Amino acid sequence: MPLRVQHSCSFVDFSVSELGFRHSDLIRVSEIRNSDLSGAPRNSDLASLSPRSYHPSLKAGGGYNCETSPAAILYSQKGTVMALRILVADKLADEGLDFLKQSGIEFDVKTPIKEDELAAAVGSYDALIVRSGAKVTAKVLENPGKLKAIARAGVGVDNIDLPASTAKGILVMNTAEASTLSTAEHALALMMSLARKIPAADAHVKSGQWKKTQYQGTQLAGKTLGVVGLGRIGRTVASRAIAMEMNVVGFDPFYSQPTALDGKVKLVRDFDEFLSQIDVISFHVPGGEGTKHLLNRDRLFNKCRPNLLVINDARGEVVDEFALADALKEKKIAGAAIDVFSVEPPPKDHPLFKLDNAVLTPHLGASTDEAQTAVSVEACKSIVAYLRNGEIRGAVNAGGVKLDLPPDEAPFADLARRIGALVAGFSEGGYKNITLRASGPRAQKLMTTLLRLATVELLKPHFDTPINVINVEHLAKSRNIELVTIAEPNPPAGLVGDIVGVRADGPDGESHRILGTVYADGLPRILRIDNFAMDMVPEGHMALIINKDQPGVIGTVGSSFGDAKVNIADMVISREKHADGSATALMVLKTDSAPTDALINSLRSKPFIVKVKSVVLPPRGASA
Repeated sequence: MPLRVQHSCSFVDFSVSELGFRHSDLIRVSEIRNSDLSGAPRNSDLASLSPRSYHPSLKAGGGYNCETSPAAILYSQKGTVMALRILVADKLADEGLDFLKQSGIEFDVKTPIKEDELAAAVGSYDALIVRSGAKVTAKVLENPGKLKAIARAGVGVDNIDLPASTAKGILVMNTAEASTLSTAEHALALMMSLARKIPAADAHVKSGQWKKTQYQGTQLAGKTLGVVGLGRIGRTVASRAIAMEMNVVGFDPFYSQPTALDGKVKLVRDFDEFLSQIDVISFHVPGGEGTKHLLNRDRLFNKCRPNLLVINDARGEVVDEFALADALKEKKIAGAAIDVFSVEPPPKDHPLFKLDNAVLTPHLGASTDEAQTAVSVEACKSIVAYLRNGEIRGAVNAGGVKLDLPPDEAPFADLARRIGALVAGFSEGGYKNITLRASGPRAQKLMTTLLRLATVELLKPHFDTPINVINVEHLAKSRNIELVTIAEPNPPAGLVGDIVGVRADGPDGESHRILGTVYADGLPRILRIDNFAMDMVPEGHMALIINKDQPGVIGTVGSSFGDAKVNIADMVISREKHADGSATALMVLKTDSAPTDALINSLRSKPFIVKVKSVVLPPRGASA
């Protein structure tokens, strides 16, 4: 079938019948390099191509970009064309599936799906979308193939093995924002139902009785609500409680300010002190060791007010359910409304089931028509955005990495990659510490992302397994490599603007540092390599030569390259003077082709040559 490529509102057709695409629509091709679409690629062309940019029949040359609509294609470095594919392993709202159809990306729906079946299938897909039914275990991810991302249509990711996902470099995203309002409203509904004894009163009336005095409740206005966790849902609950004329205090160890919501919510740092001040407590925190049994037996029996109402709409393990039941029986607290349990469904003999002062619902926090549609659509949008553009939405294991950068910030990501590749090429051994220092508002805003991008390039030569920004921190820690970011109040001496510096310290004392910036033209610049000052765009084939600063060296180096028929396209020279009056020089040569091993070895044999390294970077304008 013909592949149609859009360029300046016109189309070029050429045969790709051998590719076996399912879509006959216009498909995406990035950075097509030549109008001659019929020739076979040279090996050197393929080696320089981005792993996801080129059809194998396209030669390298002058370039242009094509539009995306509606299907997407990935291209391997070996020239194999691969259509993007998504596996939907749980039931999604029709609106979510409609979005996938409109995206043009292939997808398959397989639900219900067992662990073994999912493990066998997942490696054939670029992305996976689940809800709570499919279990993405370590076994499922043992051989992940080309899987790059998992989206959870919902908030919790308990059914996804996060350590295994991170170790394999697979991004995990959830759709917490999509269900924020529904979950917050449910927490408030639980609070009101508990305070006014609505479920019990409803059952009483339906049984044919009318003893209203048994169901006298308590007014919430004027009471103090304690919100545990001031994330999206916690803040939403707090703002609505304030509108109900409740006093609100918050507990959140990760909230740096003394107040929240424009000063309307006071933060209390000690949890026991927090408990002593409140009439209602509402939990909005993730699970895990840091929050397990935050409300425990000792606190329920010794720290809480006897009129306390407990609302848990977050995670079952946050509250010790059995201690809670005992506290309710012994009137240590007034009531509890629980939507989540440590084991779901809970056993039929659960002690909370027998208590009149407990309101229980079957994990309904996000169960509204609007939320279910929203989480499905957002999960699909997140996957498509990541596969198409590298945009990360709702990341659970990306650690603050942001790749979908605006035009004024994106060049710093390219700079960090190139600096990392240069440091890797310049270093002789492994690493003990990798430190990124940044000055200037744009560079400092991106430090986490820049450090990971640079570290990926530094570690690539030392690992057989794929490395990306998701698993690079995990892999570094597994090798006892410390990653550090430092925000500098001022640029290094002699420099101005947003400066990015990467320093790699080896276990044997070897250390190298490279500083760079981005000018108004958007091009990355290297400003210093160790103590050698320069102004150079890092690109293409490069040779870095440190030599004793003496007459005749430049001529000898030039002759050596000429004899090897390697053309020097550009040269930057810098030197460092020493205390004894001697000097060392650094030559950075850009060449039209790779220096041969024979040429490198010949240069290293010269008595005035201290060090020679050869590095290959992407061409100017191409992503590293």
